[in-house]
Amino acid sequence: MDVNEILSGLYSEQGRQNPYPWYAALHALGPVSAIPPRPEHRTVGAVAVGYDLVDAVLRDPEWRKGSPPGWQEQEILRTFMSSMMFTDPPEHTRMRAVFAKTFTPRRLGALEPVIARVVDTMLERMAESGAGGAEVDFVADFAYPVPALVMAEFIGLPEADLAWYRQRVDWIDEYMDVAGKTPERLALANRAAEELRVFYRDLIAHRRRRPGEDLISGLVEALDSGEVDLTEDELISNLIVLFNASFVTTVYMFSNGLPLLLAHPDTVAALPGDETLARGCVDEVLRMQSPVHFLARAAPRDTDLGDVPVRQGENVLLIIAGANRDPVRFPEPDRFDPRRDGPPSLAFGVGLHFCLGAAVSRLEGTVALPRLFARFPDLTVTRRPTYSGSLFLRGIDKLFVSTGG
Repeated sequence: MDVNEILSGLYSEQGRQNPYPWYAALHALGPVSAIPPRPEHRTVGAVAVGYDLVDAVLRDPEWRKGSPPGWQEQEILRTFMSSMMFTDPPEHTRMRAVFAKTFTPRRLGALEPVIARVVDTMLERMAESGAGGAEVDFVADFAYPVPALVMAEFIGLPEADLAWYRQRVDWIDEYMDVAGKTPERLALANRAAEELRVFYRDLIAHRRRRPGEDLISGLVEALDSGEVDLTEDELISNLIVLFNASFVTTVYMFSNGLPLLLAHPDTVAALPGDETLARGCVDEVLRMQSPVHFLARAAPRDTDLGDVPVRQGENVLLIIAGANRDPVRFPEPDRFDPRRDGPPSLAFGVGLHFCLGAAVSRLEGTVALPRLFARFPDLTVTRRPTYSGSLFLRGIDKLFVSTGG
């Protein structure tokens, strides 16, 4: 198969449900492949799956994110382009420095008991819902509420607003997919961004009157003291993007990881009480079932990427999930091995745009998984999982299980 055939297969319904054979086909062509010009890839010149090559591009600050055409006219794009996740230096550097000061080890350390409390509460609810052999939706009853409640407490969102918030997160995520750029999805994403800006503006005003120990209170204090170079609009944009990125990826870490873990009962049985194994399981789940499947970077100049020429300004599609299964770096890449040696996965990116919430997500997994299997050692999947259908944020949206109760 040539690269166009592979990409067509990847974008098909079959590819969305299981993209990994298509990533393997790209690996067979080499670490990077040129994309012949065609209308749907006007600005994308190449696709890369080689771990070392993807890692190098992400670490190189000269490879820029760039700006989508007409971004000033759309609220959702204006939100993206005034956040650190979608901007390049020097704006990115300035904004990230503000958040790095508030993502302190003290604040992260204080999260572990919060995670344990939230996890234990959700496990009790699962036990109640699954009593008598009733099916439980693992996503609705665990994978979603655990990171949502943890991030809500960490950032400072009222728990009562989470259901309302989730709908707006979904609208934004649906627009971000490669097939999501329809007028209908753009309209909903714009609406979500507008409503979330109002929500955060009101919340910031409330924190000014009644500060707490949460992230928003810390950021508002830094903003009002004049210690940081950040506007309130930029603060709001970053909070919108940060909450989306931090908790959606964790939802999919749990939901994608459960079937993978249950296929290895010896590992599941050994998880309770083994923190090292728990960390290894989290890392291997993130490698094999990366929530974020691709990123794009624009060439700073006419250059050769591997043996593929790329023109200045032309984008390269970086397949994160494919790089994480590069057989050159991960022998037997489709085999689950929580004690695997080798480089770290690229699930949270590297370089300038390494995910600020990565430590929180990993901590949630390390705390939650042993508790989950200690409470439900006979947990089983009862139906075929329902995937999101997205090729950007790929994960299981519905996963029915039996708790064995």
